[in-house]
Amino acid sequence: MEAKKLNLTLNIWRQKNNKSVGSFAAYKVQVSPDASFLEMLDELNNTLELKGEEAIHFESDCREGICGTCGLVINGHAHGPLPKIATCQLHMRNFKDGETIWVEPFRAKAFPVIKDLMVDRSGFDEILQAGGYVSINTGGVPDGNAIPIQKEVSSLAMDAAACIGCGACVASCKNASAMLFVSAKVSQYALLPQGQPERYMRVEKMVKVMDDLGFGSCTNTYACEAECPKGISVTNIARMNRDFMIAKVKSKEVEA
Repeated sequence: MEAKKLNLTLNIWRQKNNKSVGSFAAYKVQVSPDASFLEMLDELNNTLELKGEEAIHFESDCREGICGTCGLVINGHAHGPLPKIATCQLHMRNFKDGETIWVEPFRAKAFPVIKDLMVDRSGFDEILQAGGYVSINTGGVPDGNAIPIQKEVSSLAMDAAACIGCGACVASCKNASAMLFVSAKVSQYALLPQGQPERYMRVEKMVKVMDDLGFGSCTNTYACEAECPKGISVTNIARMNRDFMIAKVKSKEVEA
């Protein structure tokens, strides 16, 4: 027997481009509780197109919580009301029949709106290009355990590497800070032997690009950690700050 559908009112942000003024538009939908949030938007877009109306623009790719492409502010929360899941993993069973849902794009000066719910997050790419890599020649694939690393250290590095770069940390911060993202990308290399040769140059370069792009400073409210779909810890920010201070002493190649 088909499950009872939910009757919902969606107030969705519509905006032609970053030069235009946006506003919310209301839509009535009926949706299965088993549908994901993005599947619901797919169904709504099918209905709009059948009526000759323009579809709502939003981003998605893997729809498995891995790629970091999706990202909406749902009822005031980046990725929605549930902790440690991306928008694509959010299912409609988590909402009540008759509920009104507000859907907005990630809002930050450094994330200009492209259209409707899509924002330009290429600033993250610029930060990674500045230093989010290891340029040493590592040669062929090494044998397992060729470089002994303590389990707790490798676990911390892998926890930091779990960041999918979705930008929820920026959207949830009142200063639109990218500190959690940048610190995760700094930490995933800073904790491992392969990342040591460029450790302090990396943090200087990435922080400089972050600041140049207009991301704000850390607010110390931990909102970024609370809204992060991968549970990235703010302890990475503390590590990045320590490395940055050391870098200012050690390196003269990049000025903050």
